[in-house]
Amino acid sequence: MANGLIWIPKRLVELGLLNVAAAAPQKFVAYCEEDYAARVQHAAQQVRASGARVVMLTGPSSSGKTTTAHKLAGALRASGVESAVVSLDNFFKNVQDYPRLPDGRPDYESVDALDIPGILRALSSLIRTGRADIPDFDFNREQRVCGTLEVCVGRGVAVVEGIHALNPRLVAGLPEGSVYKVYAGLREEYSNGGQRVLPTRDVRLARRMVRDYQFRGHSPQRTLSMWADVCRGEDENIKVFKPEADLLLDTSFSYEPCCLAPLVAALQSKVPAQSPWAGAMQSLCQRLALCTPLDTAFVPADSMLREFIG
Repeated sequence: MANGLIWIPKRLVELGLLNVAAAAPQKFVAYCEEDYAARVQHAAQQVRASGARVVMLTGPSSSGKTTTAHKLAGALRASGVESAVVSLDNFFKNVQDYPRLPDGRPDYESVDALDIPGILRALSSLIRTGRADIPDFDFNREQRVCGTLEVCVGRGVAVVEGIHALNPRLVAGLPEGSVYKVYAGLREEYSNGGQRVLPTRDVRLARRMVRDYQFRGHSPQRTLSMWADVCRGEDENIKVFKPEADLLLDTSFSYEPCCLAPLVAALQSKVPAQSPWAGAMQSLCQRLALCTPLDTAFVPADSMLREFIG
């Protein structure tokens, strides 16, 4: 059942203002980083006040949920509350046991690709005893590994992150008040001359494209080709449960379009002109080109954005 939380509309920020701020990049970046840190601290305060033993944290692709989960756990530990992060990815079944799409391919976005009874056992154990053994998953082979990983939080809080974290099936039957739900998502979009040119979904696409190329060996063309399925999965499996959240944690950084612009532009030549995705890539690059470039050297080493830009 929805908790009645009132969602604040997304902010629409004129790119001209960002470009003025980018003229003083060090101050601009510092301000945005401090603002994000304050949001994480507020989330930690809300979790402590709730008395919950488990935080279920989700968000759409490239919303920064993984790093944000670790930042939240770090903020809890800094306040004296023992905390650890649990990834729902560890609970994937072996690939041959995934649900199938109509064309026979594994449905990686389905909640039934996860071992839901195993998740419930682990969360119940964390709430009752402060510890649990969770599966170890090999993503290269898409198979579970023999043995388990131990998670200990004592009397503290486990931060559980994954795209299905707000699905009620994953917390069914857990003690009332033991779970606090967080939705991590971008809340800032960008306009030019009053017209929206960079919605949050495009900012996330830029994040993912840069990350996939640097860390996963995926070409920009592959990322673009997958994006429609990713967005479909978000609409069906993530955003539908957004009203269940107790807190919306904004993971936007006003300076990031300026930071992403040159990184995405550097990838445009890797999408052939004859590619069916060339038009989408050109459009994204043209809109990011409206931003004053900002050197990644100004981004702190511990910034959440380092999850994407390296």
